[in-house]
This record gives sequence, C-alpha cells and structure tokens, in this order.
Amino acid sequence: MEIRGKVHEIGATQQVTESFKKRDLIVAYAENPQFVEYIRFEATQDRVNIFDNLAVGDDIEVSFNLRGRPWTNKEGVTTYFNSLVAWRVTKLANTAQQAQAPGQMDMPPVDISSSGADDDDLPF
Repeated sequence: MEIRGKVHEIGATQQVTESFKKRDLIVAYAENPQFVEYIRFEATQDRVNIFDNLAVGDDIEVSFNLRGRPWTNKEGVTTYFNSLVAWRVTKLANTAQQAQAPGQMDMPPVDISSSGADDDDLPF
C-alpha cells in the first residue's frame, strides 16, 4: 500500500527489547484539506534508518504493509491492534525541484576543440 502526505513528526529510535527496535513517523494526510489526518507509521529492525534523511514538512510517499494482531488481557478480553509498517519512503519535493531546475546533465555539450588557428589567442 502507498500513501502521500507531509512529514509532521519523526520519532527517535526505540530499543524495545534487546533484539527489537522501532521508530515512528507521523504523516499529515490531507485527502480533505479541512480535515487533516495524522497517521502513524512505524519502521522496525534494520529499516529504522529509512526515516533518517527526512525533515518535517517534506512531501513524501510511504510504501507500507498493514499488520494486525490480537492481544488478550488477564480478564480474557481480546483487543485487536493494527500497525502500518513502512518499508520505503520517497521524497516527492526533491524530484519536483530537480525537474524544474536544469542541472549540468541537462545542458547541451560545449565544443571546446579548436581549429589550431586560435591557439595564440589564449589569455594565459
């Protein structure tokens, strides 16, 4: 699954147990601009670093898996939890800026070869 939004908050990496770590990312999702939704994604284990190059306000696309699991308390009451587990985050603003501003790779090549007659006109 994928969703586009704006980075609202980036959490610190949490070492939950000795062998498990996670990190949260809050995305402002404005399908309807009057009612912005704040959606929490999590990255786990070796993927916690996928949020490293993000900044608050970045326009992004998050690729994620929807996970669900039951939990039963001491009284025998079962509660169900859902998790949105991010596995890829792509910045959208960078791509738009690069498309608008031509870089060196977009410029036509310049002919720097000389015919031999102009060799003495060099200023140095």
